[in-house]
Amino acid sequence: MSIVIPTLREGPVVLRPVRLRDSRALERDLMENRGWLRKWEATSPYAPMSFDTRASIRNLLTHSRSGHGLPFIVEYNGKLAGQLNVSSITWGSLSSATIGYWVGERFAGHSITPTAVALATDYCFFQLGLHRMEICIRPENAASLRVVEKLGFRYEGLRRRYIHINGDWRDHFCFGLVSEEVPQGVLRRWQKGGVPTDAARVLAADLEAAAHPLPTAKR
Repeated sequence: MSIVIPTLREGPVVLRPVRLRDSRALERDLMENRGWLRKWEATSPYAPMSFDTRASIRNLLTHSRSGHGLPFIVEYNGKLAGQLNVSSITWGSLSSATIGYWVGERFAGHSITPTAVALATDYCFFQLGLHRMEICIRPENAASLRVVEKLGFRYEGLRRRYIHINGDWRDHFCFGLVSEEVPQGVLRRWQKGGVPTDAARVLAADLEAAAHPLPTAKR
């Protein structure tokens, strides 16, 4: 099942399909933002970090053609600002997906990321018919934690050593939404001030546990 990647807009924020010809601009932005992004970048425990952006885009488009992903470029006022990927799309009885994203440092503070996440989530709920969206965030990533707080993603738990990030397996807090929680849409609920104030609140016990990561296994 191939998915058509839409173009979604809200004010100056645009989500559009990623293209192979974006590779040079993406590579430049990733390199310029290394200090800003490195500690949050997914890595592989089996291979060194690669900046083959063309290969990365091809892989994203392959997942889209198979019905398992929606790879977007994030633009702000017509300029490339970052990426947002809807991944691990599962159909049928689960009908869920995961969202990941990055935005360049010079675009921080303009509500670009919550707007982009809301646009993508609403599209997945109301156009694709998915039932659940998930975002997993490192406990140290205060900016991303503010995104789920703004949009009212519900805290669901701590996952120990869950994703390989910046060279090691890292703990993540998991947040989710199901479509019944936002009948008016994520974007409109946020814009109208209807987001529950404590939905994304992390349990004190999980904050304490995350402050003491499990040790890396010795080989």
